[in-house]
Amino acid sequence: MKIKQINIKIREFDSEAELSAEERKLLNEAVGAIDSSYAPYSEFHVGTAVLLENGGVVTAGNQENAAYPSGLCAERVALFYAQSKYPDIAIKTIALTAATEQFDICTPLAPCGACRQVIAEAENRQQLPIIILMRGNTGPIYKVTGIESLLPFAFFEKKLRKYPNH
Repeated sequence: MKIKQINIKIREFDSEAELSAEERKLLNEAVGAIDSSYAPYSEFHVGTAVLLENGGVVTAGNQENAAYPSGLCAERVALFYAQSKYPDIAIKTIALTAATEQFDICTPLAPCGACRQVIAEAENRQQLPIIILMRGNTGPIYKVTGIESLLPFAFFEKKLRKYPNH
């Protein structure tokens, strides 16, 4: 038996003042995107802002549905829109945050597993790492460069076995 250790690198910031102007603006866009959230069931409103390489920004809020599996996280709404509307423009940064009246979110909000896999696919597609900024409504801000810090065993198409002529 072997034991392997995986180390990840997360940058933690005590306040937005420590971020670049571009990152602060993107986080504020994510906060604004909370207004587009439709979360009548969980009352957990998530906002995401995606910065494209050309400087464009796509924002989205999570979208719930009474048939729970039919809803979609804010990150996937924004990423799918960005990739379908701007397929040849790389995604540079994703910022996400959340709000609820039920409690304070004192730790940075991380993407769920499905969103992590979608981010991995976007990175694989564009062959460039994506910066991910995560925050709650209070507390520190986390920053990672590349999805491997959040999803070290991502599933990629290259791991699928393809059979020619089938």
